[in-house]
Amino acid sequence: RKPRSMRIYPDSRSEPIFQYGSNCSESEMNGTRRLCGDAKFVDIAETVDEYELAFDVFSKNRGCAALNIVRSLGSKVWGVLYNVPDALIERSTAKTLGRTSLDAIEGEGTNYSRSLIDVRRPNGNIETAFTYQVIHPRSGLTTNLSYVRHIIGGLREHGAPSGYIAKVKAIATGNSPAIAKEIESL
Repeated sequence: RKPRSMRIYPDSRSEPIFQYGSNCSESEMNGTRRLCGDAKFVDIAETVDEYELAFDVFSKNRGCAALNIVRSLGSKVWGVLYNVPDALIERSTAKTLGRTSLDAIEGEGTNYSRSLIDVRRPNGNIETAFTYQVIHPRSGLTTNLSYVRHIIGGLREHGAPSGYIAKVKAIATGNSPAIAKEIESL
């Protein structure tokens, strides 16, 4: 049975969420196994503090390494800012609606921890948003083309700078050289 989007929530507030991995793709974020159209695109944004992307957590669902953001001097991470209804963020509230929560999608408490981060929109406005960061980073993991395709496609779909997209491709290629040619063609 396909979950349906529920447009009216008990408390109609929403929270800004910063996504830097596969959920940059709106079709991924709002797919039928995820938020079913209830995550609303706000803007692209970059981290205010200095972070870098790292493929340092294993995703059982994808069978590959997934992204994290880690502190790194001189580097910023671009991503997509969405508004997500409060009721769909935590497991307990989403469950009462018969829905999957963003915390469950992200593996909050097992792979990732939800935290606050400041991001800057292209107009210069700074906003505090929730994001997810890896709890126990691991080295030696490799990603796959399907996962990278969602990231690149989502960043492109929302107008992220081309220089940053090239940087993401270089990071993914460094992580998984066996798919370098395919990554470059994205």
